[in-house]
Amino acid sequence: MSAIKGQWVQIHRILLNPGERAPSVPEDTGTLPLELRIRGFLLEGKAEVGELVTIETAAGRKMHGRMESVEPSHEHSFGEHVPELAEAGMELTKWLTGGDEDE
Repeated sequence: MSAIKGQWVQIHRILLNPGERAPSVPEDTGTLPLELRIRGFLLEGKAEVGELVTIETAAGRKMHGRMESVEPSHEHSFGEHVPELAEAGMELTKWLTGGDEDE
């Protein structure tokens, strides 16, 4: 997929390779690279996914990296529903508002 100048894109860059990470990080973390994924407006005229590009973030920073996606969407969630937490939340609300006669 290609993008043109001014289009919103996401880039990826390796900041530190596993051997360059601080010795204080946990062992399993230290075996992985420190990666950066950031979004911004493409500064080049035209680019394809996988090419090295420069972007300008919403905060005005200029960053470079390999373009991963064009006009990326937000893909986050708060995970699966946990029934025990919902029940605990209702019990806590009752207790804090004085509606729980057991205490």
